[in-house]
Amino acid sequence: MPAPSSPPRDAAGALALLRRAQPQLWTSPVRSAQAEAAAGVDPDLTGAAAARFERFRPLVASLFPELAAQGGRIRSALRQAPRLQEALGIEQGQVWIKCDHALPVAGSIKARGGFHEVFELAERIAAGAGTPVHEDASALATPALRALFGEHEIAVGSTGNLGMAIGVMAAALGFRAVVHMSADAKAWKKARLRARGVTVVEHAGDYADAVAAGRRHAAGQPHRHFIDDENSASLFAGYSTAGAELQEQLAQAGVAVDARHPLFVYLPCGVGGAPAGITHGLAGRFGPFVHCVFAEPVQSPCVLLALLTGMDPPVYDYGLSNRTEADGLAVPRASRFAVEAVRHLVAGVCSVRDEDLLRDLFLLETAEGIRVEPSAAAGIGALRALCRTDQARAYLQHHGLADHLHRATHVVWTTGGLLLPEPEYLAFHHRGAELATVADPT
Repeated sequence: MPAPSSPPRDAAGALALLRRAQPQLWTSPVRSAQAEAAAGVDPDLTGAAAARFERFRPLVASLFPELAAQGGRIRSALRQAPRLQEALGIEQGQVWIKCDHALPVAGSIKARGGFHEVFELAERIAAGAGTPVHEDASALATPALRALFGEHEIAVGSTGNLGMAIGVMAAALGFRAVVHMSADAKAWKKARLRARGVTVVEHAGDYADAVAAGRRHAAGQPHRHFIDDENSASLFAGYSTAGAELQEQLAQAGVAVDARHPLFVYLPCGVGGAPAGITHGLAGRFGPFVHCVFAEPVQSPCVLLALLTGMDPPVYDYGLSNRTEADGLAVPRASRFAVEAVRHLVAGVCSVRDEDLLRDLFLLETAEGIRVEPSAAAGIGALRALCRTDQARAYLQHHGLADHLHRATHVVWTTGGLLLPEPEYLAFHHRGAELATVADPT
């Protein structure tokens, strides 16, 4: 299939392609080499979140048998992907997969952020009741505290994966959990949440409508906590802990990251919170040597739109439908908090078509035996664009990377898929297989 179009560097040219729902790679003209460029983000957030995850490890291991073997750690594998690299025809550098699609319990990238905010709220309520958590959160599992948590409701608006992460963990700790879900959320995700004791409220509108309804439901209610995916520093902090995780894994694999060995990370993007948090965490660990590229569906490029316009208009204003098989990325308006946090950190944004998401979903399984949701395949399109387009070549030249690309490390971050029911996956797989045999008309 052809690489995405290479637009002019100016915003007008990129906006023209965006309006036509054409795939493109846009690279940032304002990326800074300094991690401190993250605007308005407390630098201590990541360290505090990492410490909280450590405190909760014994409790998490006791609540979820599938996490006991890894001591309650919330982390995913890093796998080299030589067969995928060969299939893509990428000859420079090495391709790896960061397997957040296989994170236990939640089955998606949302686990770190969603779990973290639930943990933070539990600690705050327990401290208010005279039971502060110091080194071990296991005390939160007592009948008295579970009863106290049962007096509180945790709510969230979601297309699916964040709701899964928050709903499952909140219910496990004893909270009343409510997930407001948009019309494009998958039926199996709603069913799975209900089976875990989570209340699912369905809304006829899109993701933004579900979030707005959740905010209204919780407003003014002291025992209702709404986790706001568009504005939450706690979610952001949880996601940012992935930076240290990837640094440790690359070091264990003997992979260098420095001026001569650049790191490129490709992150599927919905409202922007998860990729922004991860980008912040990676910048804190790797500084100027990491280059993060977000990947969005051509019908839902809300973060690209926000970066281009300096505002946060809905994609509908630009003639786009916000309809995509990548349900976790079907977001009409970007998080202003997330966009401002990474405006000077992100390397670029790549928009991808649904047809290519499905082709790459099929390719990832046939090449590496990895099964993901369509949204989780978006990073492959961004990898392809970084290695093939004129826009990418200009970015590499501008940042002095062109002569080092053969020593680069490319990390495709997958975001969901572990919990995808077999019939659902097979439907995507078969469509991807069909598309892979058809010549691309563009």
